Amino acid sequence: MKGHAPRKRFGQNFLADPHYVTRILDAVEPRRGENVVEIGPGLAALTAGLIERAGHVTAIEIDRDLAARLRSSYAPGQMTLQEADALDFDFATLGEAQRIVGNLPYNISTPLLFHLMQFTTRICDIHVMLQKEVVARMAAAPGTSDYGRLTVMLQAKFAVTRLFVIPPGAFRPAPEVDSAFARLTPLGSAAPRIADEVLFARIVAAAFGQRRKTLRNALASICGDAALRAAGLDPGARGETLAMQDYVRLAAILAG
Repeated sequence: MKGHAPRKRFGQNFLADPHYVTRILDAVEPRRGENVVEIGPGLAALTAGLIERAGHVTAIEIDRDLAARLRSSYAPGQMTLQEADALDFDFATLGEAQRIVGNLPYNISTPLLFHLMQFTTRICDIHVMLQKEVVARMAAAPGTSDYGRLTVMLQAKFAVTRLFVIPPGAFRPAPEVDSAFARLTPLGSAAPRIADEVLFARIVAAAFGQRRKTLRNALASICGDAALRAAGLDPGARGETLAMQDYVRLAAILAG
């Protein structure tokens, strides 16, 4: 691993297969002058290609040793290095039209995606490597086993596309599961208007808290049958059968 021992606490599995490096770069298609932001560049498998195509990358790296290696490898004109935890990093400081790329550690992938949701007006698109099962949940349709809280919350902000699967052997060390590469594109003006984001998130979390519960039971602490029916929903239905727009409509009714 070029003198670096992967750290489990950072969930480090480094992309090492040149074939998949090229596939990812071709899918992202960074262009000269674009505001490219790489989360967790690690051993820089993607970084060199991103810099070659875009000219400059802003990199966010939590590992001090890897940050030091990056500083010694790339000039300030090629890379602006933020030695920080992406989970609490303020992406608003990085300007407009951000093109975010990352091989996200599986143990923080969901909270990091929720964190990035706060910055959709600053983001052009997000390209990420994640556990295959997580990508399946992100892109799921209502009524399927993969459909859940993550699906609804993300699809209220992004169009989600699974691009291709990446096998464990493409990484060092190899993870125990397949990965997938996905694109998230902010919906912009097509995004549903959510009057109360906190209420919306609370409704979605409660609806999927216990999947076998009906809406009547799952949302009992939030609303009654009358509000559900006013939103055109069957109180006896389960949360997994509702489309994202159904949750938006219910939240709007409850927000008044």
